[in-house]
Amino acid sequence: MKKLTIALATAAATVFVATAAHAGIAGNYKRPNGSIAKVWMCGGGLCGKVVKGKGTGTVMFNGIKKAGKVWKGDMKHPDMPGFMTFNGTITPMGGGKIKVQGCAIGQSMCDAETWVKIK
Repeated sequence: MKKLTIALATAAATVFVATAAHAGIAGNYKRPNGSIAKVWMCGGGLCGKVVKGKGTGTVMFNGIKKAGKVWKGDMKHPDMPGFMTFNGTITPMGGGKIKVQGCAIGQSMCDAETWVKIK
């Protein structure tokens, strides 16, 4: 019985730590152009939307999934037509920064920004 209790406690702690690590990326970020983007957990993935400045209201990513140490999925850019999507990757960089990258035509044409978390 004691082994079962330890195993259940370990499993619960693992789920809590994984959830906390995913939630740690959530928050408001300043983009290089000065606009503010909100990032939050949604539908088992990660969502991001420009909430202030150029491109306000643009949903840049919606439910992209964790893939190892990064998040991957379809992404939009506020300066591009709404029908265009890109292969998006979000990479936590530590120090309250994330690298947000979108690629077209596979991985042949890519552009990236570093977003800085604000309080």
